[in-house]
Amino acid sequence: MLSWATLSVVLAFVVIMLGAWTRLVDAGLGCPDWPGCYGFISVPQSETHIAIANARFPDTPVDVAKGWPEMIHRYAASTLGLVVFGLAAAAVKQRRSGVPFILPLFIAGFILLQGAFGMWTVTLKLWPQVVALHLLGGFTTVSLLTLLTLRLRKFSVAQAASANVTEGSAPQTQPRPTASPGLARLRPWLYGGLLLIILQIALGAWTAANYAAVACTDLPTCQGQWWPDGMDFQHGFDVTQHVGPNYLGGQLTADGRVAIHVTHRMGAMASLGYFGILLTLIWRRGHCRELHGPVTLVASLLVVQITLGLANVLFHIPLPVAVAHNAMGAGLLLSVIYLIWRHHLLPQPQASIATHTTTMHQEVTA
Repeated sequence: MLSWATLSVVLAFVVIMLGAWTRLVDAGLGCPDWPGCYGFISVPQSETHIAIANARFPDTPVDVAKGWPEMIHRYAASTLGLVVFGLAAAAVKQRRSGVPFILPLFIAGFILLQGAFGMWTVTLKLWPQVVALHLLGGFTTVSLLTLLTLRLRKFSVAQAASANVTEGSAPQTQPRPTASPGLARLRPWLYGGLLLIILQIALGAWTAANYAAVACTDLPTCQGQWWPDGMDFQHGFDVTQHVGPNYLGGQLTADGRVAIHVTHRMGAMASLGYFGILLTLIWRRGHCRELHGPVTLVASLLVVQITLGLANVLFHIPLPVAVAHNAMGAGLLLSVIYLIWRHHLLPQPQASIATHTTTMHQEVTA
């Protein structure tokens, strides 16, 4: 199961990148129906099929160049769904062996919900609320699959250690370093950082759903001003936009899009400052080196993500950079989750002290 779970994480990453590619080439409505494309299982290409498709959907004539990105994204998402359902079935089958099975079942259910959001993205004509939730659903999916992979890896290690004990060979283990009290107190701040990253990803999703990435084309100012005049935050963050219009290209005013873009920039700077301080504290207070790798990973991905965001503005949203920015956002989220996971694996000082006290008491009474 571990190898399949790892594969599912890779597939989820691919689906996120394909979704970004589909959106950035304006192919979100490349197929006006769901799950097929103009009533076919693939993009119609022959003259006969194109004529049939245009007759079925006279308001949206066939554009093969935009139909394929959409269908490739759907094929990849369907493949991911099959892998996730296979994981859920295997987990249920092996549940008596101690394999985690509740999380795989939850992910399978969430995949169904994510599929529904994919359908509504098309049928509601890129309604920003649904598009943003669909994007967040993709990040949630890859996060849950990563958590499942980590749990399965832990289970696999425990099973191997148990097998060694059963065979009569003592496992060769070294005493694990204990988290210092100062490091242990940083755990709530790690969860605060995770929440901050999630909020920043949500801002990015709202920016993408409302086509606000090009609202500011200069740095470090926006339209030549540090605080652009006329920004309309109420309009930009209006989540009661009506269902019905075709939202391809966006429906917001320029002032609303500028407000979204500037807020996303502010969130990026807040994330950089927060993690700059937090990661420095973890590095300095951690007398062990077990967290140095995860800390370095988070710091590196954060710098790369900020750099990609700046490049998007400077070079006017080049397709490879924009897709990488989406993928790196997922990578940054997973790196923070991994850092928290590794922090949890460190024995806490209270437990260590209690164990030491019990050992001393046993020695005295003996």
